[in-house]
Amino acid sequence: MSLKLGVPSKGRLMDKTVEWFARHGIALGRSGSDREYAGYVRGIEGVELILLSAGEIPRELAAGRIHLGVTGTDLVREKLGQWEQQVEELAELGFGQADLVLAVPQAWVDVSCLDDLDAVAAAFRRRHGFRLRIATKYHRLVRDFLRENGVADYQLVDSQGATEGTIKNETAEAIADITSTGDTLRANHLKILDDGLILRSQATLYRARAAAMTDEMRATLATLKAQLSID
Repeated sequence: MSLKLGVPSKGRLMDKTVEWFARHGIALGRSGSDREYAGYVRGIEGVELILLSAGEIPRELAAGRIHLGVTGTDLVREKLGQWEQQVEELAELGFGQADLVLAVPQAWVDVSCLDDLDAVAAAFRRRHGFRLRIATKYHRLVRDFLRENGVADYQLVDSQGATEGTIKNETAEAIADITSTGDTLRANHLKILDDGLILRSQATLYRARAAAMTDEMRATLATLKAQLSID
């Protein structure tokens, strides 16, 4: 039996993950064409590469179907309730950095912080008869953040496309989304609230707490952690 390592199957996140492991003497790659999801691991024995979408990796870790996985902090904390009981952070990889932020229209000149948003949300509900809408893909993280900060009069609306465009399309009044530079927010005439940082995210190597391991696999994990300079 081999340790199963889940890695993003495409894009910049895959490329950067391959580079990170290569710096530690471990080569990862596809077995065949770009359409294939089988892979190889060279530089250490007893590790099997599983190529998955970054969004699938938290679920596979939680189910114990893979032992290790590389994915974003935001995805783990959004998809896994009480995430620390399901996975262990082994190493932050130093790439894929992005912030999950709360943003409102630049035209809202009197709204710069969460207290202002709370007041606007209450007034919005009185005026319109329904709660102010916040478009996001990150329902768990945003709901927890707003509850902790005392914002109540809002509703979350699901956004699976271009979240920044929901305000222009009049399907939301504010958004919570991932940004690395803020350029897209500014291009859509949005501003981040001064205290609107919900989460700093980056690519991270996780270990599944539920995955069954033999003594041989535990020894492989110890060897891998030593090679990756993980305490």
